Amino acid sequence: MAVSSRSISRRKGSIPWSMVVDLLILGLWGAMLVRFWVTGQMALLLHPDYQWLAHLTAILLLGLAALRGRQIWQQVSQFSRLPPVITADSHISLLPRQISTSLLLAVAVFGLIYTPRPFTSDTALQRGITDTLTMTRSQPQRFTLNTNPEERTIIDWVRTLNVYPEPDAYAGKKADVAGFVIYPPGWSENYLMISRFVLTCCAADAYPVGLPVRLAEGQPRPRQDTWLQVQGQMTTDTLDGKRQLVIDASQVEEIPEPRNPYEY
Repeated sequence: MAVSSRSISRRKGSIPWSMVVDLLILGLWGAMLVRFWVTGQMALLLHPDYQWLAHLTAILLLGLAALRGRQIWQQVSQFSRLPPVITADSHISLLPRQISTSLLLAVAVFGLIYTPRPFTSDTALQRGITDTLTMTRSQPQRFTLNTNPEERTIIDWVRTLNVYPEPDAYAGKKADVAGFVIYPPGWSENYLMISRFVLTCCAADAYPVGLPVRLAEGQPRPRQDTWLQVQGQMTTDTLDGKRQLVIDASQVEEIPEPRNPYEY
């Protein structure tokens, strides 16, 4: 750790390049957050409860960038009446300024050109699909047992199974859920998993939940990661050596990927 000396820009008319770099970093980071905000891509990265923090940060960063720009203009202006401006070299830094500045600029530029994508089946299989919610994971915000079965989402069914885990209790009930297709290894050709990712805080802690679906005889197999609306009746079957609740599909319809594909 090193403490750099405090430097003060005193010359009028000279360009304070360190302040210009500060302006670029603040502006690019603010623009990156605003981009995710206005395009709706923030929903792919953060839980709605925390998005306001990112929105507020974007406003503050852009405000600081504007303030920095005003300071630069005043410093190079022959009519500046402000006292000398302390440059960014006045703080304690773990890394040399050149390295930290390069990292901040690189991440901001990457964020401006990168388009976040929802997680797919590959990530779901890596993280492990479950029909339960463990105690270490946040519980869904919404659960009403009185909801009609055909109005329940996948997360509603998973929450229901957590409370009443006997699959035979739901046999014969209607199901109408939407999710993307996963083919777990070892399953028969006429089975698939209809799944959604659950977001508790941010994309880093997203985890998949799902329900097995048994396709009707002769039903074409949808492509993996295709979004489907599946209607049918609940039944039970043995998969992976475990008796599970399964949707016996009567209608399978391909649907567009939702703007926000996550559950909470």
